[in-house]
Amino acid sequence: MREKSGKNSRKPEACENSLAAAASLPAYQIMTALIVVVLMPVVVAETRDDDDWLAAESDADTSQVNDGQLDFLARPPRENVHHHHNRITLSASSLVDGWAGLYQCHENLDEVSSAEIVFNHDRVRKLQVISHTNIGKATVEGASVQLANIERQARLCLQAESRVVHVTDADSFRIRNGPYMRRFLDGYYPMHVSIEVRLPSAGWLYAGGTPPMQPGFRVKQSGATVEIDAWFEGELRTDLQFVRLKR
Repeated sequence: MREKSGKNSRKPEACENSLAAAASLPAYQIMTALIVVVLMPVVVAETRDDDDWLAAESDADTSQVNDGQLDFLARPPRENVHHHHNRITLSASSLVDGWAGLYQCHENLDEVSSAEIVFNHDRVRKLQVISHTNIGKATVEGASVQLANIERQARLCLQAESRVVHVTDADSFRIRNGPYMRRFLDGYYPMHVSIEVRLPSAGWLYAGGTPPMQPGFRVKQSGATVEIDAWFEGELRTDLQFVRLKR
């Protein structure tokens, strides 16, 4: 994936899953964006850390911004920030081949003229656009979704199958995601990530993971559903462990 650059922008490192955007705006509004938004596949082999990320260029003051360390926000920001939501649905076969259903939505996207969401082609299949609002055009091209004319309060929802499950043994498995980040040059800005994991049955229990629960990072299980809600700055990686309930 290649970044379209504006004044003072930096060439990003290669990434396997990303959303990139470029706008035809006045100099003080030029956006060059890469968004950390897509699940990191982990079944067959580990992938490199820069799986997907967001770098947004704006006229913000960068003298007092996060430089990459993970800081959870006990109180959400007053302004609207990019919200990335994943719903991961596991079936019995997910614990055999690692493939799970994925429903993914993006809200409060930056106002830009063009953008793309790129998945690792080895770890995504049956990708399709379900709906979009305040986006002129959204089309699937291979393992990517191409966006055009993104306006204020834009929303995009996708559906696919993603290989995200790593089975450790007959009674446990893990789901690893990230890193998620919203980045501008050398600074990191607030982001909201929520993940809903639908387990194959109520016989599985969330057994902890990283990061641990704390203000700004909440994990809740209700039956066969686990919900994660995170408000943060910097780079977020999650490693969720599930174990089979003993009868």
